[in-house]
Amino acid sequence: MLIVAVTGGIGSGKSTVSAALGQLGAVIVDSDVLAREVVAPGTRGLAAVAEAFGAGVIDARGALDRAELARIVFSDPAARATLEGITHPLVRSRAAQIQRDAAADAVVVNDIPILTTLTVAATFQLVIGVRAAPDLRVARLVGRGLAESDARVRIAAQIGDDERAALCDVLLDNQGDREQLVESAGTLWRSRIRPFADNAMARRRATGSGPRLVDPNPRWPIDARRLAARISRAAGGGRVDHIGSTAVPGMPAKDVIDLQLTVPDLDAADDLGPALTAAGFPLAVGFDRDNPHPAGADQQQWRKRLHGNADPGRSVNLHLRVRDSQGWRWALLFRDWLTADPQVAAEYLELKRSVAAAHASDPTAARYAEAKEPWMALAYDRGMAWAATSGWQPAAG
Repeated sequence: MLIVAVTGGIGSGKSTVSAALGQLGAVIVDSDVLAREVVAPGTRGLAAVAEAFGAGVIDARGALDRAELARIVFSDPAARATLEGITHPLVRSRAAQIQRDAAADAVVVNDIPILTTLTVAATFQLVIGVRAAPDLRVARLVGRGLAESDARVRIAAQIGDDERAALCDVLLDNQGDREQLVESAGTLWRSRIRPFADNAMARRRATGSGPRLVDPNPRWPIDARRLAARISRAAGGGRVDHIGSTAVPGMPAKDVIDLQLTVPDLDAADDLGPALTAAGFPLAVGFDRDNPHPAGADQQQWRKRLHGNADPGRSVNLHLRVRDSQGWRWALLFRDWLTADPQVAAEYLELKRSVAAAHASDPTAARYAEAKEPWMALAYDRGMAWAATSGWQPAAG
Protein backbone atom coordinates (compact mmCIF):
# COMPACT_ATOMS: atom_id res chain seq x y z
CA MET A 1 0.00 0.00 0.00
CA LEU A 2 0.99 3.63 -0.37
CA ILE A 3 1.26 5.60 2.87
CA VAL A 4 0.66 9.32 2.34
CA ALA A 5 0.59 12.27 4.74
CA VAL A 6 -1.42 15.44 4.21
CA THR A 7 -0.21 18.26 6.42
CA GLY A 8 -0.80 21.96 6.82
CA GLY A 9 -1.37 24.62 9.42
CA ILE A 10 -4.74 25.29 10.98
CA GLY A 11 -7.05 26.94 8.44
CA SER A 12 -4.90 25.89 5.48
CA GLY A 13 -7.42 23.50 3.93
CA LYS A 14 -5.63 20.28 4.88
CA SER A 15 -8.84 18.51 5.90
CA THR A 16 -10.53 19.51 2.63
CA VAL A 17 -7.73 17.82 0.68
CA SER A 18 -7.93 14.68 2.82
CA ALA A 19 -11.69 14.50 2.40
CA ALA A 20 -11.38 14.92 -1.37
CA LEU A 21 -8.84 12.09 -1.55
CA GLY A 22 -11.17 9.96 0.55
CA GLN A 23 -13.94 10.54 -1.99
CA LEU A 24 -11.58 9.27 -4.67
CA GLY A 25 -10.88 6.02 -2.84
CA ALA A 26 -8.19 6.67 -0.23
CA VAL A 27 -8.43 5.28 3.29
CA ILE A 28 -8.34 8.33 5.57
CA VAL A 29 -6.62 8.41 8.93
CA ASP A 30 -7.68 11.78 10.38
CA SER A 31 -5.48 12.78 13.31
CA ASP A 32 -8.03 15.33 14.53
CA VAL A 33 -10.77 12.68 14.60
CA LEU A 34 -8.50 10.19 16.32
CA ALA A 35 -7.36 12.87 18.79
CA ARG A 36 -10.98 13.22 19.83
CA GLU A 37 -11.51 9.48 20.05
CA VAL A 38 -8.56 8.87 22.36
CA VAL A 39 -9.82 11.42 24.92
CA ALA A 40 -13.50 10.49 24.72
CA PRO A 41 -15.35 9.95 28.02
CA GLY A 42 -14.21 6.79 29.76
CA THR A 43 -10.87 6.49 27.93
CA ARG A 44 -7.47 6.24 29.57
CA GLY A 45 -6.46 9.21 27.45
CA LEU A 46 -9.04 11.46 29.10
CA ALA A 47 -8.00 10.22 32.52
CA ALA A 48 -4.37 11.09 31.77
CA VAL A 49 -5.32 14.58 30.55
CA ALA A 50 -7.36 15.23 33.70
CA GLU A 51 -4.46 14.08 35.87
CA ALA A 52 -2.03 16.37 34.02
CA PHE A 53 -4.20 19.51 33.79
CA GLY A 54 -6.70 19.17 36.63
CA ALA A 55 -10.42 18.56 36.95
CA GLY A 56 -11.14 21.97 35.40
CA VAL A 57 -10.63 20.55 31.90
CA ILE A 58 -13.54 18.11 32.40
CA ASP A 59 -17.05 19.47 31.91
CA ALA A 60 -20.23 18.63 33.81
CA ARG A 61 -21.02 15.76 31.43
CA GLY A 62 -17.66 14.12 32.07
CA ALA A 63 -16.30 15.08 28.65
CA LEU A 64 -13.20 17.07 27.80
CA ASP A 65 -13.70 20.83 27.93
CA ARG A 66 -11.80 21.57 24.76
CA ALA A 67 -12.05 25.34 25.01
CA GLU A 68 -10.53 25.33 28.50
CA LEU A 69 -7.76 22.93 27.48
CA ALA A 70 -7.00 25.02 24.38
CA ARG A 71 -6.77 28.14 26.53
CA ILE A 72 -4.08 26.42 28.60
CA VAL A 73 -1.96 24.74 25.96
CA PHE A 74 -1.92 27.19 23.05
CA SER A 75 -0.22 29.87 25.14
CA ASP A 76 2.15 27.52 26.98
CA PRO A 77 4.63 25.42 24.94
CA ALA A 78 5.45 23.21 27.94
CA ALA A 79 1.77 22.47 28.53
CA ARG A 80 1.28 21.74 24.87
CA ALA A 81 4.23 19.33 24.94
CA THR A 82 2.67 17.57 27.94
CA LEU A 83 -0.63 17.18 26.12
CA GLU A 84 1.10 15.90 23.00
CA GLY A 85 3.04 13.41 25.11
CA ILE A 86 -0.29 11.96 26.22
CA THR A 87 -2.29 12.02 23.01
CA HIS A 88 0.25 11.46 20.24
CA PRO A 89 1.20 7.88 21.21
CA LEU A 90 -2.48 6.97 21.47
CA VAL A 91 -3.25 8.54 18.09
CA ARG A 92 -0.29 6.77 16.47
CA SER A 93 -1.41 3.42 17.87
CA ARG A 94 -4.95 3.85 16.53
CA ALA A 95 -3.65 5.08 13.15
CA ALA A 96 -1.40 2.02 12.86
CA GLN A 97 -4.39 -0.23 13.48
CA ILE A 98 -6.38 1.42 10.68
CA GLN A 99 -3.42 1.02 8.34
CA ARG A 100 -3.06 -2.68 9.22
CA ASP A 101 -6.73 -3.20 8.44
CA ALA A 102 -6.51 -1.52 4.98
CA ALA A 103 -6.33 -3.52 1.74
CA ALA A 104 -2.90 -4.35 0.32
CA ASP A 105 -3.39 -2.02 -2.67
CA ALA A 106 -4.89 0.85 -0.67
CA VAL A 107 -3.73 4.43 -0.55
CA VAL A 108 -3.74 5.36 3.14
CA VAL A 109 -3.88 9.12 3.67
CA ASN A 110 -2.88 10.40 7.08
CA ASP A 111 -4.37 13.82 7.87
CA ILE A 112 -1.64 15.05 10.21
CA PRO A 113 -1.19 18.65 11.36
CA ILE A 114 1.71 17.78 13.70
CA LEU A 115 4.25 16.73 11.09
CA THR A 116 7.19 18.91 12.08
CA THR A 117 10.43 16.96 11.51
CA LEU A 118 12.20 15.04 8.76
CA THR A 119 12.23 12.01 11.04
CA VAL A 120 8.42 11.94 11.05
CA ALA A 121 8.14 12.85 7.36
CA ALA A 122 10.42 9.91 6.49
CA THR A 123 7.79 7.46 7.74
CA PHE A 124 5.57 8.31 4.74
CA GLN A 125 6.16 7.55 1.05
CA LEU A 126 4.62 10.86 -0.01
CA VAL A 127 3.97 14.04 1.97
CA ILE A 128 1.47 16.60 0.66
CA GLY A 129 1.54 20.08 2.14
CA VAL A 130 -1.37 22.51 1.97
CA ARG A 131 -0.61 26.19 2.47
CA ALA A 132 -2.37 29.54 2.49
CA ALA A 133 -1.50 33.08 3.50
CA PRO A 134 -1.74 33.65 7.29
CA ASP A 135 -4.35 36.41 7.01
CA LEU A 136 -6.53 34.18 4.85
CA ARG A 137 -6.22 31.39 7.41
CA VAL A 138 -7.20 33.80 10.18
CA ALA A 139 -10.27 34.90 8.19
CA ARG A 140 -11.31 31.27 7.72
CA LEU A 141 -10.94 30.53 11.43
CA VAL A 142 -12.89 33.65 12.39
CA GLY A 143 -15.58 32.48 9.99
CA ARG A 144 -15.78 29.25 12.00
CA GLY A 145 -16.45 31.24 15.17
CA LEU A 146 -12.95 31.59 16.61
CA ALA A 147 -11.85 34.97 17.96
CA GLU A 148 -9.19 36.60 15.80
CA SER A 149 -6.71 36.76 18.69
CA ASP A 150 -7.16 33.04 19.36
CA ALA A 151 -6.76 32.27 15.67
CA ARG A 152 -3.45 34.11 15.51
CA VAL A 153 -2.19 32.42 18.68
CA ARG A 154 -2.98 28.99 17.23
CA ILE A 155 -1.27 29.77 13.93
CA ALA A 156 1.78 31.13 15.74
CA ALA A 157 2.00 27.94 17.83
CA GLN A 158 2.57 25.83 14.70
CA ILE A 159 5.55 25.70 12.35
CA GLY A 160 5.41 28.11 9.40
CA ASP A 161 4.74 27.19 5.79
CA ASP A 162 8.36 27.73 4.76
CA GLU A 163 9.62 25.28 7.37
CA ARG A 164 6.83 22.84 6.54
CA ALA A 165 7.63 23.02 2.80
CA ALA A 166 10.98 21.31 3.37
CA LEU A 167 9.10 18.26 4.67
CA CYS A 168 6.75 18.00 1.69
CA ASP A 169 6.99 16.28 -1.69
CA VAL A 170 3.99 18.23 -2.99
CA LEU A 171 2.72 21.69 -2.11
CA LEU A 172 -0.87 22.72 -2.83
CA ASP A 173 -1.66 26.43 -2.63
CA ASN A 174 -5.10 27.12 -1.21
CA GLN A 175 -5.59 30.79 -1.95
CA GLY A 176 -8.90 30.29 -3.74
CA ASP A 177 -12.20 28.64 -2.94
CA ARG A 178 -12.93 25.09 -1.80
CA GLU A 179 -13.85 23.90 -5.29
CA GLN A 180 -10.45 24.89 -6.65
CA LEU A 181 -8.68 23.01 -3.88
CA VAL A 182 -10.80 19.90 -4.42
CA GLU A 183 -9.98 20.07 -8.13
CA SER A 184 -6.25 20.32 -7.34
CA ALA A 185 -6.52 17.30 -5.06
CA GLY A 186 -8.27 15.34 -7.81
CA THR A 187 -5.59 16.22 -10.35
CA LEU A 188 -2.90 15.15 -7.89
CA TRP A 189 -4.67 11.83 -7.28
CA ARG A 190 -4.93 11.01 -10.98
CA SER A 191 -1.49 12.23 -12.07
CA ARG A 192 0.66 11.18 -9.14
CA ILE A 193 -0.87 9.41 -6.14
CA ARG A 194 -2.74 6.60 -7.91
CA PRO A 195 0.08 5.96 -10.45
CA PHE A 196 2.57 5.92 -7.56
CA ALA A 197 0.45 3.34 -5.74
CA ASP A 198 0.13 1.21 -8.89
CA ASN A 199 3.88 1.36 -9.54
CA ALA A 200 4.59 0.44 -5.92
CA MET A 201 2.26 -2.56 -6.09
CA ALA A 202 3.94 -3.72 -9.32
CA ARG A 203 7.44 -3.01 -7.91
CA ARG A 204 8.29 -0.97 -10.98
CA ARG A 205 10.00 2.32 -11.63
CA ALA A 206 8.12 5.27 -13.07
CA THR A 207 8.76 6.16 -16.68
CA GLY A 208 11.73 8.46 -17.28
CA SER A 209 11.66 11.74 -19.15
CA GLY A 210 14.79 11.67 -21.30
CA PRO A 211 17.95 13.81 -21.20
CA ARG A 212 16.48 17.31 -21.02
CA LEU A 213 18.57 19.77 -19.02
CA VAL A 214 16.86 22.38 -16.86
CA ASP A 215 18.12 25.37 -14.90
CA PRO A 216 19.31 24.82 -11.31
CA ASN A 217 16.38 24.37 -8.94
CA PRO A 218 16.67 25.58 -5.32
CA ARG A 219 14.40 22.66 -4.36
CA TRP A 220 16.98 20.04 -5.42
CA PRO A 221 19.00 20.01 -2.16
CA ILE A 222 15.78 20.24 -0.14
CA ASP A 223 14.28 17.30 -2.01
CA ALA A 224 17.52 15.37 -1.64
CA ARG A 225 17.54 15.79 2.15
CA ARG A 226 13.95 14.63 2.45
CA LEU A 227 14.46 11.63 0.15
CA ALA A 228 17.72 10.75 1.90
CA ALA A 229 15.91 10.67 5.25
CA ARG A 230 13.25 8.36 3.80
CA ILE A 231 15.85 6.06 2.28
CA SER A 232 18.05 6.03 5.38
CA ARG A 233 15.07 5.06 7.51
CA ALA A 234 14.21 2.21 5.15
CA ALA A 235 17.85 1.10 5.24
CA GLY A 236 18.04 1.04 9.01
CA GLY A 237 19.97 4.30 9.33
CA GLY A 238 22.42 3.93 6.45
CA ARG A 239 24.48 6.82 5.08
CA VAL A 240 22.89 8.57 2.09
CA ASP A 241 24.73 11.24 0.06
CA HIS A 242 23.41 13.62 -2.58
CA ILE A 243 25.60 13.12 -5.65
CA GLY A 244 25.44 13.90 -9.36
CA SER A 245 24.81 17.19 -11.10
CA THR A 246 21.86 18.28 -8.95
CA ALA A 247 24.27 18.24 -5.98
CA VAL A 248 26.58 20.78 -7.65
CA PRO A 249 25.47 24.37 -6.85
CA GLY A 250 24.51 26.34 -9.96
CA MET A 251 24.79 23.37 -12.34
CA PRO A 252 22.01 22.91 -14.94
CA ALA A 253 21.02 19.24 -14.98
CA LYS A 254 18.40 16.67 -15.75
CA ASP A 255 15.67 16.97 -13.13
CA VAL A 256 16.83 13.78 -11.43
CA ILE A 257 18.03 13.48 -7.85
CA ASP A 258 20.99 11.09 -7.64
CA LEU A 259 21.59 9.61 -4.20
CA GLN A 260 24.19 7.17 -2.96
CA LEU A 261 23.39 4.71 -0.18
CA THR A 262 26.52 3.30 1.45
CA VAL A 263 26.50 -0.44 2.13
CA PRO A 264 29.16 -2.73 3.64
CA ASP A 265 28.88 -5.22 0.76
CA LEU A 266 26.54 -6.15 -2.08
CA ASP A 267 24.88 -8.91 -0.06
CA ALA A 268 23.73 -6.18 2.31
CA ALA A 269 22.51 -4.17 -0.70
CA ASP A 270 20.43 -7.14 -1.85
CA ASP A 271 19.05 -7.63 1.67
CA LEU A 272 17.88 -4.00 1.65
CA GLY A 273 16.06 -4.40 -1.65
CA PRO A 274 12.60 -5.26 -0.25
CA ALA A 275 12.67 -2.42 2.30
CA LEU A 276 13.72 0.12 -0.33
CA THR A 277 11.04 -1.14 -2.70
CA ALA A 278 8.43 -0.81 0.04
CA ALA A 279 9.60 2.77 0.64
CA GLY A 280 8.94 3.60 -3.02
CA PHE A 281 12.33 2.82 -4.61
CA PRO A 282 12.15 -0.45 -6.61
CA LEU A 283 15.20 -2.22 -8.00
CA ALA A 284 16.33 -1.37 -11.54
CA VAL A 285 17.12 -4.81 -12.93
CA GLY A 286 20.22 -5.14 -15.08
CA PHE A 287 22.17 -2.17 -13.70
CA ASP A 288 24.78 -3.89 -11.55
CA ARG A 289 27.95 -1.89 -12.20
CA ASP A 290 29.39 1.46 -13.25
CA ASN A 291 31.87 1.79 -16.09
CA PRO A 292 35.28 1.07 -14.52
CA HIS A 293 37.98 3.73 -14.51
CA PRO A 294 40.71 3.66 -15.56
CA ALA A 295 40.40 1.14 -18.36
CA GLY A 296 41.26 -2.33 -17.09
CA ALA A 297 40.42 -1.50 -13.46
CA ASP A 298 39.08 -4.20 -11.17
CA GLN A 299 35.41 -4.41 -12.09
CA GLN A 300 34.53 -5.62 -8.61
CA GLN A 301 35.40 -2.12 -7.40
CA TRP A 302 32.67 -0.69 -9.63
CA ARG A 303 29.79 -3.02 -8.87
CA LYS A 304 26.60 -1.61 -7.39
CA ARG A 305 22.84 -1.94 -7.17
CA LEU A 306 20.53 0.68 -8.66
CA HIS A 307 17.04 1.54 -7.46
CA GLY A 308 14.71 4.16 -8.91
CA ASN A 309 11.53 6.04 -8.17
CA ALA A 310 8.04 4.54 -8.23
CA ASP A 311 6.74 8.09 -7.70
CA PRO A 312 6.07 9.59 -11.15
CA GLY A 313 6.42 13.09 -9.72
CA ARG A 314 10.06 12.92 -8.62
CA SER A 315 12.82 11.19 -10.60
CA VAL A 316 15.44 9.51 -8.43
CA ASN A 317 18.46 7.32 -9.11
CA LEU A 318 19.49 5.53 -5.93
CA HIS A 319 22.94 3.96 -6.22
CA LEU A 320 23.91 1.37 -3.60
CA ARG A 321 27.71 1.22 -3.51
CA VAL A 322 30.14 -0.48 -1.17
CA ARG A 323 31.94 1.82 1.25
CA ASP A 324 35.48 2.72 0.09
CA SER A 325 35.09 1.01 -3.29
CA GLN A 326 36.41 2.99 -6.25
CA GLY A 327 32.90 3.59 -7.55
CA TRP A 328 31.77 4.88 -4.15
CA ARG A 329 34.75 7.23 -3.81
CA TRP A 330 34.49 8.51 -7.40
CA ALA A 331 30.83 9.50 -7.01
CA LEU A 332 31.72 11.67 -4.02
CA LEU A 333 34.97 12.96 -5.50
CA PHE A 334 33.41 13.96 -8.83
CA ARG A 335 30.69 15.98 -7.09
CA ASP A 336 33.22 17.77 -4.89
CA TRP A 337 35.64 18.38 -7.77
CA LEU A 338 32.95 20.02 -9.90
CA THR A 339 31.88 22.13 -6.93
CA ALA A 340 35.46 23.27 -6.25
CA ASP A 341 36.58 23.91 -9.86
CA PRO A 342 34.26 26.14 -11.92
CA GLN A 343 36.34 25.57 -15.07
CA VAL A 344 35.85 21.81 -14.94
CA ALA A 345 32.16 22.32 -14.12
CA ALA A 346 31.78 24.55 -17.20
CA GLU A 347 33.56 21.97 -19.35
CA TYR A 348 31.29 19.21 -18.09
CA LEU A 349 28.18 21.34 -18.64
CA GLU A 350 29.22 22.00 -22.25
CA LEU A 351 29.55 18.26 -22.77
CA LYS A 352 26.15 17.58 -21.21
CA ARG A 353 24.43 20.16 -23.37
CA SER A 354 26.01 18.73 -26.49
CA VAL A 355 25.07 15.11 -25.85
CA ALA A 356 21.62 16.04 -24.52
CA ALA A 357 20.87 17.81 -27.80
CA ALA A 358 22.22 14.88 -29.79
CA HIS A 359 20.08 12.35 -27.92
CA ALA A 360 17.02 14.42 -27.12
CA SER A 361 14.68 11.75 -28.51
CA ASP A 362 16.01 8.99 -26.22
CA PRO A 363 13.31 8.49 -23.54
CA THR A 364 15.59 6.43 -21.28
CA ALA A 365 18.63 8.78 -21.38
CA ALA A 366 20.78 5.66 -21.78
CA ARG A 367 22.48 6.92 -24.95
CA TYR A 368 23.02 10.28 -23.26
CA ALA A 369 24.91 8.56 -20.44
CA GLU A 370 26.89 6.39 -22.87
CA ALA A 371 27.91 9.41 -24.97
CA LYS A 372 29.52 11.05 -21.92
CA GLU A 373 31.79 8.09 -21.20
CA PRO A 374 34.83 9.06 -23.36
CA TRP A 375 35.03 12.41 -21.53
CA MET A 376 34.48 10.70 -18.17
CA ALA A 377 37.29 8.23 -18.85
CA LEU A 378 39.73 11.12 -19.32
CA ALA A 379 38.25 13.08 -16.43
CA TYR A 380 38.93 10.25 -14.00
CA ASP A 381 42.70 10.74 -14.00
CA ARG A 382 42.28 14.52 -13.76
CA GLY A 383 39.91 14.15 -10.84
CA MET A 384 42.27 11.81 -9.04
CA ALA A 385 45.10 14.28 -9.57
CA TRP A 386 42.93 17.07 -8.10
CA ALA A 387 42.16 14.86 -5.09
CA ALA A 388 45.86 14.19 -4.51
CA THR A 389 46.77 17.87 -4.81
CA SER A 390 43.91 19.16 -2.66
CA GLY A 391 44.11 16.42 -0.06
CA TRP A 392 40.49 15.47 -0.72
CA GLN A 393 38.96 12.70 1.33
CA PRO A 394 35.32 11.58 1.57
CA ALA A 395 33.43 13.38 4.30
CA ALA A 396 33.00 11.37 7.47
CA GLY A 397 29.72 9.58 7.90
